[in-house]
Amino acid sequence: MKTIGLIGGLSWESSLEYYRLINQGVKRRLGGLHSARCLLYSFDFAEIEALQHQGSWEVATHRLIEAAHRLAAGGADFIIICSNTMHKMADELMSQIHLPLLHIADATAQRIAAQGIKTVGLLGTKFTMEQDFYRGRLADKYDLKVLIPSDRERAIVHDIIYGELCQGVINPDSRTRYRDILKSLVAAGAEAIVLGCTEITLLVQQTDSPVLLFDTTAIHAQAAVDYAFEQ
Repeated sequence: MKTIGLIGGLSWESSLEYYRLINQGVKRRLGGLHSARCLLYSFDFAEIEALQHQGSWEVATHRLIEAAHRLAAGGADFIIICSNTMHKMADELMSQIHLPLLHIADATAQRIAAQGIKTVGLLGTKFTMEQDFYRGRLADKYDLKVLIPSDRERAIVHDIIYGELCQGVINPDSRTRYRDILKSLVAAGAEAIVLGCTEITLLVQQTDSPVLLFDTTAIHAQAAVDYAFEQ
């Protein structure tokens, strides 16, 4: 079994889910008392959130690369970034480290393609929904049509992520608002929805959606387990 290097604390609420899902995945394979060989570098998310909203992506990229080098020095065999938004820096990170990086959008798109789906809705932070690093990868590399919510709806999704979910706050009213946004995306033609923020599944489950949801946290965690066992 390879050693998984996790870049977490982005936020720790979702990193906790990664750790749980990865260890459950290893136990399903090996049984008994088995668990994952992994290393976790966990950021103080308040510092990263400030860099994101200040647009200081160069500084954030440097921090991410530094974290990856620390994991490599600790013995990690490959890296995963426990965040959709921070994959904005994935290409630069890959150019600076000698370890494989499992990209969350690739793992998700491969699962979507296996279902024969061509048009998806995307929920996430404003950075993920509006910028090209994520939508463009889904479209250009996997030929997916990606729909995003309206300006007003994007603001709602973004604010709930940072103001509530990253702080462990689960608000039933926010779940209702997300459900309405899911319905709007389906009405616009989405055949399925990508939950493109690793915290969203703390609030929204399959029962909240009229179409199939792709939980990027669970998909990414499973991809890490699968890769850890590849020869």
